[in-house]
Amino acid sequence: MEYPIRINKYLRDMGFASRREADQLVEAGLVFVNGKRVESGTMVNEKDKVLVKGKNKDYVYLAYYKPRNLATQNLKGQPSVIEEWKKKGLYPIGRLDKESEGLLLLTNDGRFAREVLTDSGKWEKEYVVSVKEPLRKGVVKIFQQGMETQAFGKLLPAKARIAGKTKLHVVLNEGKRHQIRVMLNELNYTIVSLRRVRIGNIKIENLNPGEARPLSIKI
Repeated sequence: MEYPIRINKYLRDMGFASRREADQLVEAGLVFVNGKRVESGTMVNEKDKVLVKGKNKDYVYLAYYKPRNLATQNLKGQPSVIEEWKKKGLYPIGRLDKESEGLLLLTNDGRFAREVLTDSGKWEKEYVVSVKEPLRKGVVKIFQQGMETQAFGKLLPAKARIAGKTKLHVVLNEGKRHQIRVMLNELNYTIVSLRRVRIGNIKIENLNPGEARPLSIKI
């Protein structure tokens, strides 16, 4: 979050209310910064103390199985996970590209979203990848040493394990866009499927594509 920031955007990014709801709270005189009632357009600084009276936020956390060929961002003419869940006030944490599938976390809690996006050590991401060509044993070592790529330059080391002739488990602590696809493509592999099965200690378990289950999260 970049400061200073408008109060309605601050409340939205903190997962407390939508911008419209935040404006309504301000107009009702329920929002205070450093003990002073604020007006619409008030700017918030990083060390300011923000208090909202008369409203309790019910936080929701879901594990969702994003199906293949469904986008996690708004693409013209394409179905989108964001549009599907936005109506319920829930937003995906990060993204999966359209061709990938698997675990996606949905929430209305901006604090939790920021933790997942910034604490890569605690919230590592595990993927199961199937490729067309037989996997060479050296792939694991390349991933573990930190691969040098044309697209991203030097990448952080990643855990990898061959689970079959054409199946690879990969665990990432950084999340560059299309990272696994780039890595395997530059190693001359053709990806058949890519599925995220874990984020931190949250596993996809027995979810089917399009299904979601509630999570118990403590911040």
